[in-house]
Amino acid sequence: MDDLRATAAPPRRPACRAFARRPGAAWALTAGVVALVAAMLPAAAALAQQRFIVMASTTSTEQSGLFGHLLPQFKQATGIDVRVVAVGTGQALETGRRGDADIVFVHDTAAEEQFVAAGFAKARRDVMYNDFVLVGPKADPAGVKGKDIAAALKKLAAGTQPFVSRGDKSGTHAAELRLWKAAGIELAAARPAGYRECGCGMGPALNMASATNAYVLADRGTWLAFRNRGELGIVVEGDRGLFNQYGVMVVNPAKHPHVKAALAQQFADWIVSPAGQAAIASHRVGGQTLFFPNAGQ
Repeated sequence: MDDLRATAAPPRRPACRAFARRPGAAWALTAGVVALVAAMLPAAAALAQQRFIVMASTTSTEQSGLFGHLLPQFKQATGIDVRVVAVGTGQALETGRRGDADIVFVHDTAAEEQFVAAGFAKARRDVMYNDFVLVGPKADPAGVKGKDIAAALKKLAAGTQPFVSRGDKSGTHAAELRLWKAAGIELAAARPAGYRECGCGMGPALNMASATNAYVLADRGTWLAFRNRGELGIVVEGDRGLFNQYGVMVVNPAKHPHVKAALAQQFADWIVSPAGQAAIASHRVGGQTLFFPNAGQ
């Protein structure tokens, strides 16, 4: 028994006592923790400063250059970045329904009101307007030139001249379908011989019309910013049916709790404020105003 005691291993010192006898190691550990926290602070600060929202909007607001003009002013005023998903109005509204955007800025009042009625937004606000124009060959082989859009569409339906439709469920496409119907032409029953759908945005639709010398319905803002006009020009404008209203809606957090409703509301409030409305009015291309502010009117 005594031999066993003599050969038994000495008791181990507690780790804390062993560590306490090595002050250099303690200082090294403390320094390492401080360095790690210091390294993390800039990243945490950058994350806190990275305030942004996602906006689902139309190709017309993007391709007309409006957002390039507006959004830097909004960021300067609020510090909030806006990341734009530019698609047709129908797709923009669907993006909002899925909760993949914080705010929606589009131009189909009837569809926007349905969006609100379904609870995907609490309210809709008018922001600005412009108008649609019928663009076509300057020589006007279909003989539609004037101010009567219904008469123009009837002539196109009766002939064979090419007409490019966006066919993308955008605000412009929805307006085009309403105009055909108002002219007494049921596209579902029989499409005009020259009718072609591109399933594309406003810019590509104008490019297709330019390449094929076709007629196309366009919003005036995108047309004024469009450069590849070829032989195209405005052939019908000024009809009351061509009025084009834009509205803004914050996605309802009751439907999608993750949306940045508070930040999005700051944009909605700014765009209808005197500062936002003045910014819209000051956007011009070739000296011409593309959009006219009308919030609260």
